[in-house]
Amino acid sequence: MPLHNRPSAEALGRSLPAGFVIGTATAAAQIEGATQVGRRTPSVWDAFSAEPGRVQDGSTTAVTADHFHRHVEDVRLMSELGADAYRFSLGWTRLQPNGRGPLDPEGVAFYDRLLDELHESGITPFVTISHWDLPVEYEQGWLDRDTAHRLGEFAALVGERFGDRVDSWITINEPATVTLNGYALGLHAPGHSLLFDALPTVHHQLLSHGLAVQALRAAGVRGQVGITNVHTPVVAASGSPEDAMMAALFDVVHNRVFADPVLLGHYPQVPDELAPMFGAFAEVPAEDLAVISQPLDFYGLNYYMPTRIAAGAGSAESPDGTSEAMTELPFRLEPFDEFPTTGFGWPISPEFFGTALAEVQERYGDVLPPVYITENGASFADEIDAETGIVEDDERIGYLAGHLEAAITATAPGGVAEGIDLRGLFVWSLMDNWEWATGFTQRFGLLRVDFETLERTPKASFNWLQSALRARDEV
Repeated sequence: MPLHNRPSAEALGRSLPAGFVIGTATAAAQIEGATQVGRRTPSVWDAFSAEPGRVQDGSTTAVTADHFHRHVEDVRLMSELGADAYRFSLGWTRLQPNGRGPLDPEGVAFYDRLLDELHESGITPFVTISHWDLPVEYEQGWLDRDTAHRLGEFAALVGERFGDRVDSWITINEPATVTLNGYALGLHAPGHSLLFDALPTVHHQLLSHGLAVQALRAAGVRGQVGITNVHTPVVAASGSPEDAMMAALFDVVHNRVFADPVLLGHYPQVPDELAPMFGAFAEVPAEDLAVISQPLDFYGLNYYMPTRIAAGAGSAESPDGTSEAMTELPFRLEPFDEFPTTGFGWPISPEFFGTALAEVQERYGDVLPPVYITENGASFADEIDAETGIVEDDERIGYLAGHLEAAITATAPGGVAEGIDLRGLFVWSLMDNWEWATGFTQRFGLLRVDFETLERTPKASFNWLQSALRARDEV
């Protein structure tokens, strides 16, 4: 967002609706490190990052931002920021080595300390149970229906242990990214390139969500329960029928097969000519859909960018790496040349944030529970000024200001998505982290992390958000 159009931090802070939650978000595999501490066993991302050529810069999960040893400092910085909430994930194999049996006391002790520190600082915990770090022992991963039951069992254990101190639970994070990048295109762990044969992982992840909801509620957790899906508005690259059909196909495989079963209780209908691609959903048991579509306390929506789709295969290159499987798809991603881009090459287009919210409102209407934006943020090539020691990340400030303003405007009375009860927004990310297959090459944080010394430095965006939150609290 250009400087001359950007609201000041103070004006934006004063415009936040009463009770609107502003938080930061992270994931265990990206920040904790300490992979050899205690009885923790490898996750699929530990194994994936250890394979040569899988991660762009050759880095691994071994240390990342070392949050395991530095969480006291990180919570202090969150408190200085003025954040209302912190969304983090539980390291599955730190808590349940090998993905079997009871919780490990040393792993439990770490999360006990973190939860205590958050509560002492007045920061509300939002806990994600599964943020991509499956145990390596689950050899077929999400291709195996049994993995859904393993997550349900894990949810029961953590719900019983931490249920009195967690205000909000997120069952799984971005199943669309897991299916598309991890099983269809081979870009993420576990690295399969199955294209449409990856679709069984959709159902098994959603079933795991439903089983986790049941387990948490059976454990008597006090907190609200929801899921996080990533949504992208999809537009056709031209007015041709072929581009329109492929855009509709991408909307189904990225958005609707993940949201419709949760919110409507069924998989989306597709045109007859596309039906053969979706055979995995042809005979889904009704009892599975009943488990998947239990009422939720909130719906988590991650938003980063829109997507433009054209018919016909495209390049094997993507921001996450190279995937020959992409050249076998019937569609390709086209750029938004009219917008500036992030370090990942993603279009910066706050106006499409309102579109995403409006599409969700239109599709799900009265069955849509209250919504949290559980991730929104951008990577840029941040550098510390050698003379001042300041990270002047003006692009990130513009991104966050534009998107926060767009979300509030879209859901306000008279907005394009005024029917949505929007409860808050979590900035991705609290700190620079290990960004999956791109390693340390993409920086999303409000805090700069020196990955040599692990020193944290608040960026200008941290100070900007701090000013906005102080102005809000003075109203």
